[in-house]
Amino acid sequence: MARQALLAIDWSAPWLAPYRPLGEAVSRELAAGLDVASALNLQLDRSPLAVGAGLLRFAVPDAAPAGEAYEGFIARSAQVPTRDNLHDLFNGLVWLVFPRLKWRLNELQAQQIARHGVGGRRGVVRDRLTLFDENGGLWQAPPVLVDALRRRDWRALFVTHRAAWQRTRTMLVGHALLEKLTAPRKTITAHLWLLPDDAQAEAGFADAVDAEKLAARSHLPLPVLGVPGWWPANEAAGFYEDAAVFRPARG
Repeated sequence: MARQALLAIDWSAPWLAPYRPLGEAVSRELAAGLDVASALNLQLDRSPLAVGAGLLRFAVPDAAPAGEAYEGFIARSAQVPTRDNLHDLFNGLVWLVFPRLKWRLNELQAQQIARHGVGGRRGVVRDRLTLFDENGGLWQAPPVLVDALRRRDWRALFVTHRAAWQRTRTMLVGHALLEKLTAPRKTITAHLWLLPDDAQAEAGFADAVDAEKLAARSHLPLPVLGVPGWWPANEAAGFYEDAAVFRPARG
């Protein structure tokens, strides 16, 4: 079942546009019988990526020594333990497409672990890092759309100012989010971080993110299948009137 799911990804889905070239290349290697880590490493053999003090590699799932935290192992070795499933495939693709962003998130996790230990609870900063790493997105949009999303004015966001979406960039970088979207559901929601209009997507976020901003919970929730052009059903009248998905702002 896991192997079938790996080979059944629809790379034409609009939210996968940043990943499609590499995703299709990796899928060909998976179809030829390689495991996920080996298929991802073939892409690195063609275009090596330097992260931290080493060259990025994808490793077997149990590569980290017993007792060493996952994030700490990556920070020390530049190796990402990788299982043969959708979750880790998308994690690997985000590393390949947004290496600077992924390295920064891992670096912040490792810093928190070094200061506070692994412990039974992650703490606020690690929770927010994990939330973004798993379910995050980067968004550049005109002020009128940003204001509408802050107010949870879904009609203004998606209907009144629908044409303004042509001037947006919505990049999903959460690997659990991408995994969920292999079986699209209206309720799937990304946690967006806003970028200035003139910022390069990855560099702008990676350079700006820090523990204080993460603790302040600065993200905005967006039901991703509401994005114009991403899902045919959102062209229908009444799509955005589903209050179970497009919820009003809390008072």
